[in-house]
Amino acid sequence: MNGLNGVGLGLVGDIGGTNARFALVEFDGPDPRLIEPTTYKGEDYATAEDAIEHYLAKVGVRHPDQAVVAVAGPIEHGSVHMTNLDWRISEDSLRRAGGFRQATLINDFTAQALAAPRLSPKDLRQIGPLPTSGEGDLAILGPGTGFGVAGMARRHGVNTPLTTEGGHIAFAPTDEIEIEILRALVKQFGRVSVERILSGPGMEDLHIALAQAEGRKVDPLPAKQITERAVEGCADSLATVDRFCAILGSTAGDIALALGARGGVFIAGGIAPRIIDLLEAGPFRARFEAKGRFVDYMKSIPSHVILHPHTALIGAAVAMTPDGRASIS
Repeated sequence: MNGLNGVGLGLVGDIGGTNARFALVEFDGPDPRLIEPTTYKGEDYATAEDAIEHYLAKVGVRHPDQAVVAVAGPIEHGSVHMTNLDWRISEDSLRRAGGFRQATLINDFTAQALAAPRLSPKDLRQIGPLPTSGEGDLAILGPGTGFGVAGMARRHGVNTPLTTEGGHIAFAPTDEIEIEILRALVKQFGRVSVERILSGPGMEDLHIALAQAEGRKVDPLPAKQITERAVEGCADSLATVDRFCAILGSTAGDIALALGARGGVFIAGGIAPRIIDLLEAGPFRARFEAKGRFVDYMKSIPSHVILHPHTALIGAAVAMTPDGRASIS
């Protein structure tokens, strides 16, 4: 594609706390087509604009028509200071850097929500029994470097994403062990949000706090090693991942209740696919359904793990379309 003018092409991005993903997009029929999706480490670039300029040089495309970039953090007046990465990004700076006619920032889980109704069965893994219903509003949530939450209201054939910062709601323990975990994390952080546990850094803190609550001694480990060792059967790491899945189940159920997400819950982010067999076999679904008088209500809600690696890029591409722009305006 070296040296091609970008007329008719768009650029989409998905910038999280660890990775920055970009792709070109063109519309051939009703669905967007991603071209040359590429992942970069955010820490390798001083700014998002540097990463975008590198990507455009790599694919050899000059001045795509427009850009939609999904970012992890609240967007205010067309700019964002990333929550888990020290980048400041604005729509104006993106326009100048890429030579775009138009550049738009959207929340990364808003992008996940826009993509969710377009995912095919091969892009998903059902967790728990097949429910009797799949109609209604959706919840999209998930742990990665942080914890994202969005909704999707579906009315009369129109899908409208709900942008939230639900990852920063308070953690609600459900048993004595989790009360002790909360006590330990309160001493460390003060207020304990869901993201303080349901994220990569949160899993690392959970590993220590859970062992202390259960009278065990463990060494600090990065989240990647915890998940790898859990999959291999290491008892200490498996205990951490099982508790992580349990808390994820309770939280997902709470969010489904809050949003009235009777059409389904979609788990996004980088962690769930790595532990998907443990997630399915473990306490996630039981804790998801354990809502007292609302057990039957919860049993009817499907839950899925998203397996597609570029869902937020698809959602950013959807946001380029007239229907997508209308739904997030």
